[in-house]
Amino acid sequence: MSTFLCIFLLFAVFISHGGAATEPPVEAVKDINGKPLQTRFYYYILPVVRGRGGGLTMSKAENKTCPRSVIQDQFEVSQGLPVSFSPYDKSRIVRVSTDQNIKFSSTSIWELADFDEATRQNFISTCGVEGNPGQTTVDNWFKIDKFDNDYKIRFCPTVCNFCKVICRDVGVFVQDGKRRLALSDVPLKVMFKRA
Repeated sequence: MSTFLCIFLLFAVFISHGGAATEPPVEAVKDINGKPLQTRFYYYILPVVRGRGGGLTMSKAENKTCPRSVIQDQFEVSQGLPVSFSPYDKSRIVRVSTDQNIKFSSTSIWELADFDEATRQNFISTCGVEGNPGQTTVDNWFKIDKFDNDYKIRFCPTVCNFCKVICRDVGVFVQDGKRRLALSDVPLKVMFKRA
C-alpha cells in the first residue's frame, strides 16, 4: 500500500471521529421531577430521609452577617432557603461531580470554614466568594455526587491542581439543638426541588 493511501486512510478515520477522542458528557443533576438543574433557577435542597429536619437554610445572624452556618431547618415541613448553583466552567446545566459554588444569595456563598477546635469539626459557612476558581477560592467549591438513587454534597474541589485539599462528604453535626452542616463520614442524602 502506498504511503499516500495510508495517510489518506488515517486522515479519513481522524475526520470521521470528529478530529479527537471525545469523552461522554457528564450526567446532569436532576430535580425531583427528573429535570436537569439549571443555573438560572433556584432550588430547595431537601433531605431524602424524613423525620430529622427540613430543608437547608442559614443560622440566624448574631451581631455579624458572616460567618453564618449552613444548617438543616429543625422543622420537617420547612423547605429552607432556595439556592442557586454556579459551575466553575460557567455551564448552564448543573452536572454530577463538577465543582460548583452554592449560594443562598449573591452574598451568602457556601464555604468550608476553618477547623473548629472546640468541636473538632469542619463546618460549612456562608462566607465564600463566587467564581475565580483557583488557590484563593478553593474552599468555596462543592460537588453534587450520586448517592444510591439520590444525591449527596461533597467537598473535594479540583479547581486548583497543586492545592492539598481534604475530600469528604457533607453531613450533619448536631450542636446545641442545631443541625449544622459539616464534613462527615455519613453524608446527608438530598434531593432538589425547584423553587
